[in-house]
Amino acid sequence: MARVALGLTGKQLAEMAGVSLDTINRLEAGEELKPRTVAAIRAALEAAGVIFVDENGEGPGVRLRKGGTSRVLT
Repeated sequence: MARVALGLTGKQLAEMAGVSLDTINRLEAGEELKPRTVAAIRAALEAAGVIFVDENGEGPGVRLRKGGTSRVLT
């Protein structure tokens, strides 16, 4: 969801996070990844403008930071 909201391809996110495209595909399929891998992907998404929202009764989620996503690779 966050990747799509940013308009990123799986390959772009993989490059930003320093992981393989297969790793992104495994994450999106719900497979378990090493904590450091998840942290790298999360950091890349946050740098691109994603804010992770904690559980608030409706479940956890994401939203985009105000002001756009100027840090997304082009």
